[in-house]
Amino acid sequence: MKLSELYEELKRHKDAELISHGSNPDITDLAYDSRLVSDGGGVIFACVRGDNADGHKFAKSAVANGALALLCERALPMAIPQIITSGVRGAMGLAASILYGTPSGKLKMIGLTGTNGKTTTTYITTSIVRASGAVCGMIGTVVYCDGKEQTHAEHTTPEGPDIQRLLVKMAANGASYCVMEASSHGLDQGRLDGCGFVRAGFSNLTPEHLEYHENMERYFEAKRKLFTEYMTEEWLGAANADDAWGKKLIDEFNGKIYGYSQGENSGNAYYTASITSSGISGMSLDITYPDGRSYMVHSPLIGAYNASNILESAVLADSLGFDSDTISRGVSLCTRIPGRLERYSFSNGVTAFVDFAHSEDGMKQAMGTLRSLVRGRLHVLWGAGGDRTPLKRPVVGELMARMADHVVISTDNPRSESPADIARDIEVGVTRSGVNVRCETILDRGEAIARILDSAGIGDVVLIAGKGPERHIDYKTHRVPFLDADEVTAWGRNRSLEVN
Repeated sequence: MKLSELYEELKRHKDAELISHGSNPDITDLAYDSRLVSDGGGVIFACVRGDNADGHKFAKSAVANGALALLCERALPMAIPQIITSGVRGAMGLAASILYGTPSGKLKMIGLTGTNGKTTTTYITTSIVRASGAVCGMIGTVVYCDGKEQTHAEHTTPEGPDIQRLLVKMAANGASYCVMEASSHGLDQGRLDGCGFVRAGFSNLTPEHLEYHENMERYFEAKRKLFTEYMTEEWLGAANADDAWGKKLIDEFNGKIYGYSQGENSGNAYYTASITSSGISGMSLDITYPDGRSYMVHSPLIGAYNASNILESAVLADSLGFDSDTISRGVSLCTRIPGRLERYSFSNGVTAFVDFAHSEDGMKQAMGTLRSLVRGRLHVLWGAGGDRTPLKRPVVGELMARMADHVVISTDNPRSESPADIARDIEVGVTRSGVNVRCETILDRGEAIARILDSAGIGDVVLIAGKGPERHIDYKTHRVPFLDADEVTAWGRNRSLEVN
C-alpha cells in the first residue's frame, strides 16, 4: 500500500496531515519499537509516547534501521515522509488494521469489559464457542490464543498493532470468533482502534485504577467507549442489571443491551440465574431467558459472582444463536481458570485456591464465597502491591481478620516500596478489627505459601490471594520469576500428596 493511500484511509477516521518530502513509499508493516525495524521491510515507524519513553526520540534510530516513513504527533526535522496526528497510540492500531486488511472484519469479535469478572467470562465464553465446534481466538489478562497456540499475556489489552497481528493469525488459523478483554486503559488510550465488535459485555464497576482515571465517572466513561466507539452496525450487548453502572448502560442503549440479573425483583425483562446447589467442587445454575425458556447448567466454578459471569456468557451466546445444549456443555468444560479461584484439592483433605483478588471488593467476594462453603477453617494469605492505593491495605487487613480463621501477610509486588512497610500497613487493619485472629507476617512468599498450607487440616480451605496468574514478583530494580500455582503444586509434590 502506498503511503498516500494509508494516509487517505487514516484521514477518514483521524485528524491527520501528510508531509511527503517528495516521496510516496510502499508501506506493508508498522512498528512502534525501533529495534524491530528492519531494512527492506516497508515499515512505517509509530512514534508512540509511553509512560517511560517517547517514541519520537527513537525516530532517527528507526530510520537508520530501515523505516520508510513516520507516524508521529509533531513534525520532526527529518527528510522522511511523515503522517502527523494528535494521538499516535490510537492511530497506530487503526493504521495496522488498514495495512493488514481489517482482520477484525473476518472474525466475530466479542468484547468484555468491567472491573471484575472479565477474565473468567472470557474463558467461559470461549469455552462455549469452542463447544459448538468453532475455532475461537482469545486475548486477555492471562493468555493470548491465536486459535492454535497460547502465549502468556503481557497486558490485558495489548497495543493496537499487536492486537491486529493476533487477529491476522486467528483468521489464518481458521478462527471465526475472537473473545477479548477490553481494559479501561486500553479503551481510554485507543488501543482497540481498528477493531469492530459484534457483541460486548459489561460485568460491573467497582473502585479500581482510580490513580489513572481519577474518579468513578471517568472510569465508567472509559468502559462505555467499548459500546460507543468500537461496535459494528448490527451489534448487541449484555450488561449486569444488578450493578448500578450496568443498569445505566441498559437504560442508555435500550433494546441493544440485554440485562442479566440474579436479583429477586428482576421481572421478565432480564435473563436470570439462580444457584440451585453449590459446594467446594462446583455449582448448578438454573438459567431463565426473558421469553420463559430455562435450562440447567453445571459448572466447576463456585461463587455468586461466577454465576453472574456464567450468565453474562450465556446471554452473549444466546444472542449469537448458540443453543442451550452447547451453552451447558461449554460451561461444564470450563474448569480451572488461572488465578480465578483456581482450585487444588489434595489427598490430605486440604483444598487450596489461588485467586487474583487484590482489592477490597475482590477479597470480600473471594473470602465470602469460601467462608460459606468451607467445612473446617479458612486460612487466607495476602499482600498488597506497592505504589498502588495504600488506603486499601488496612481495610483488607481488617476484612481478613473478620472473615478468616488464620491470616498470613506476605509480599505481593512491592515495586519501589519496602515489603515490610506494606505489611505493617496491613497489620494495622488486623489490629483495628479487635478480632483475636491468628495472624503471621512472612515476607518470603514461597515460604509463606508452604507455611499456610502446612497449617491446614482435613476440611480446611486455604486462599492464596493477590497475584493470581502473575508470573513474577516486581521489585524496584528487578523482577523475580514466581507463580503462586507452582508453589502450591510443589508443596503437594514435596509432601507426596495427590492433587486434582
